[in-house]
Amino acid sequence: MRLSRSGNRDTVRGLAPSTNRDCAVITPIEVRPVRRDDFPAWLVLWEGYNAFYGRSDDTALPAEITEMTWSRFFDAYEPMHALVAESGGELLGLTHFLYHRSTIQVAPSCYLQDLFTVAAARRRGVGRALIHAVCERAKAAGSPRVYWQTHQTNKTAMRLYDGLAEKSGFVVYRKVL
Repeated sequence: MRLSRSGNRDTVRGLAPSTNRDCAVITPIEVRPVRRDDFPAWLVLWEGYNAFYGRSDDTALPAEITEMTWSRFFDAYEPMHALVAESGGELLGLTHFLYHRSTIQVAPSCYLQDLFTVAAARRRGVGRALIHAVCERAKAAGSPRVYWQTHQTNKTAMRLYDGLAEKSGFVVYRKVL
């Protein structure tokens, strides 16, 4: 895998196969900030991500949550950011991340909240490229760490994560109010 950086865009060469079945050409993966005109393609990815975690049909997120999430990516006062992985004009994955204060360090922490790759592009370096792009942005913003979590049943993702970061040893608890 080769990563080249150009402005706000990262390009990973040699990872995503062309979607054209008659052509064995390998196309580059570009990781870039989401744009307003990406909404329809981003929404497909977002719905796929939510369905993966059981939020679809009767348990789907309300539309106002999706609308608010999307609007936050374009609000300069929000600490929330979105990147997409694109190849051949098609969005293959997304990641959302945010910065927050911490009581144990001066610089902000970076929380990688969402990461999703379409099934057809998995195991092609898309998730790794998205994580790498978040880490590069966090480092540039002065954050000393990026952290994320996944469900304990997501063994495929955990194989990737185990090669990129260390497990913190912390267990996440939540209480719905």
